[in-house]
Amino acid sequence: MLLSYDEFQSNTAAVLATIREACRQAGRNPTEVSLLPVTKTHPAEAVDYVRRHGGLPAVGENRVQEAAEKRPLTSGGLRWELIGHLQSNKARQAVEVFDRIQSVDSEKLVGVLAKAASTRPAPYPILLQINAGLDPAKFGADPDQAARLLEAALAQTSLRVEGLMTIAPLSDDPDVARRTFSHLRELRDQLAHRFQVPLPELSMGMSGDLTEAVAAGSTQVRVGSALFGRRPSAP
Repeated sequence: MLLSYDEFQSNTAAVLATIREACRQAGRNPTEVSLLPVTKTHPAEAVDYVRRHGGLPAVGENRVQEAAEKRPLTSGGLRWELIGHLQSNKARQAVEVFDRIQSVDSEKLVGVLAKAASTRPAPYPILLQINAGLDPAKFGADPDQAARLLEAALAQTSLRVEGLMTIAPLSDDPDVARRTFSHLRELRDQLAHRFQVPLPELSMGMSGDLTEAVAAGSTQVRVGSALFGRRPSAP
């Protein structure tokens, strides 16, 4: 059952305070780090909570079909971002449903997305998902394939690469997340210099590791249960 709007407001204030404190510790401006509420498996009302709150311009979803069913039930006014793994056969629908896809992790997917976005009036924004922690349980391109993946994406005029995304390995040791996020930031800096392109977005960090992510340079943290409560089981 979805928590009340007042509870959501209180939770959001607490998460934003945590982000501000992480920025203070890292010597960063809090305006450099955005919060992406993750509404996956929650009802459409959760998305409307985000819109009603104000100041949170987007929501994150993991599954194309779930978002396709949910988005028409909401009041609008927000961007929708795909943060879950995307199969090539869902690429066309994903481009129609989402305003940005963060989980682009293969050259094949780049090509399919480029074709799906080819009739749009402006290049479609994407992030490249990199398995910066080399976790076999996580999706994402290997770091040593990142340059080739970026080159393939930059060759597509219907796509616009806005940065990189990663998910840290699950671990009780905060150094694991710290190393993962630092690796992604360093990789981003190398790629931006090599290809002479801005890659401003670093989507990394969730509820349990956002302090480490902010310290490493994250520009967007993705938070779900800390805002909306425990997720119901996915259908």
